[in-house]
Amino acid sequence: MEIILKQDVRNLGHKDDIVNVKNGYAVNYLIPRGMATIATVSAKKVLAENTRQRAHKEAKLIDDAKALAAKLEGIKVTIATKVSNSGKIYGSVNSIQIADALAAKGFDIDRKSIEVADDKIQEIGEYNAKIGCYKNIYATVNVEVVDEDASEKEKAE
Repeated sequence: MEIILKQDVRNLGHKDDIVNVKNGYAVNYLIPRGMATIATVSAKKVLAENTRQRAHKEAKLIDDAKALAAKLEGIKVTIATKVSNSGKIYGSVNSIQIADALAAKGFDIDRKSIEVADDKIQEIGEYNAKIGCYKNIYATVNVEVVDEDASEKEKAE
């Protein structure tokens, strides 16, 4: 079934994309939740007109996203957490903590746009996090996970 997405749907498409999905997925999940509408001829014409009118706004959004990605590229955030004697973290470091660390550096990033390669960080070390700035514009941020006790000792010295 051909549908028009009303909002971004992860692993499917972005707002205003026309995509083909199975009938059950569209009728039972996407349409009732207001995430999509059926792509009729009239709906496609309305979408084309709206897309034409939004083209110049889209260009500004892309420029802003590229500027943000350029600022984020190469940024290194350090997250201090409690660690066991074997070097394992109690719990894990997730996108919320990375978003908080970026907010401390002055970047307001939504936690849902942060993807960590391993999904969960459970050991001390350096990792890369992929930040989605806009549709297909991404930045890579280095995340260093350190022992909370060791970082406090270094600050005291």
